[in-house]
Amino acid sequence: MSILTLDQFQGVLLGLAVGDAVGSAWEGMPADMIFSMGPADKIIEHPKRDPIYYTDDTQMTISVVQELIERGSIHKHSLAKRFAENYHPDRGYGQGARRIINAIGFGEDWEAVARTIFNGDGSLGNGAAMRVAPLGLFFYPNFDEIILQAELSAAPTHCHEIGVDGGRLVAAAAALAAHSAGSPFDRTSFLQQLLAFAKTEEFQWQIEHALQLSPFQTLIAFGNSLEAHRSVMTSILCFADSPDDYAATIARAIGQGNDVDTLAAMAGAICGARVGLSGMPDYLVNCLEDNHQGRTFLFDLAEKLWLTHCQR
Repeated sequence: MSILTLDQFQGVLLGLAVGDAVGSAWEGMPADMIFSMGPADKIIEHPKRDPIYYTDDTQMTISVVQELIERGSIHKHSLAKRFAENYHPDRGYGQGARRIINAIGFGEDWEAVARTIFNGDGSLGNGAAMRVAPLGLFFYPNFDEIILQAELSAAPTHCHEIGVDGGRLVAAAAALAAHSAGSPFDRTSFLQQLLAFAKTEEFQWQIEHALQLSPFQTLIAFGNSLEAHRSVMTSILCFADSPDDYAATIARAIGQGNDVDTLAAMAGAICGARVGLSGMPDYLVNCLEDNHQGRTFLFDLAEKLWLTHCQR
């Protein structure tokens, strides 16, 4: 039986979906505008709409979780097919992801298409990172497997090493956060452990820089845009500075401006892995849409993932 709990599996999945959904209403807005209309902590207290609707971040995460439940590991061709089957264009997919998913759906060489994204270098966006956190809990405590499976989960859409590295780090961060549950959080140790999983110079520098900062210093150096190396560490630090406060974690992510739905999805998933669903504000969870693949569906999906994990 796993030492990780159902509450944590629900926390990582609902933490991602709620952060994504709260942030979606503010996506693309600059930080100063969000501050003047909020600020972000007030936005969390009173979401802009009720119900709140998630974006492609959560929808692609659903495909990853379904793959783990049904196959027990990531198979890139099977996962690619799930992305196409679950695809709903109104969920706010980026142009690159749409091109790849359309190629998958029409039976084209989607791997060749994936290599054309970002001027032919493959995507270095945060799409692989935004959907990977539940995988960190599923394969816990085997970090070698977590890293391998994170790489495989990136493959359908991301072949640039920075995009893949972002996925590695969010998966590892979720696993480390889950491991820390119930104990005082050691920010320095968390970042030092995370550094061991970074394979690109960009992320190695960012983690080393983060280790020099005190909590709650500005995150401007880490970015707020869709590139993985301009968003992943921002989200991780939003968690690391408020590890036991889900609302504060996603509020700070949203307050950064720009790609706020993904920032809050990644930060919310990592925090949810530590505090569990029971540590998330009920009013935010209850705001989440509950139609097709909505809140109830996500509860059930998290339970199935936990049971499958326990049987491994």
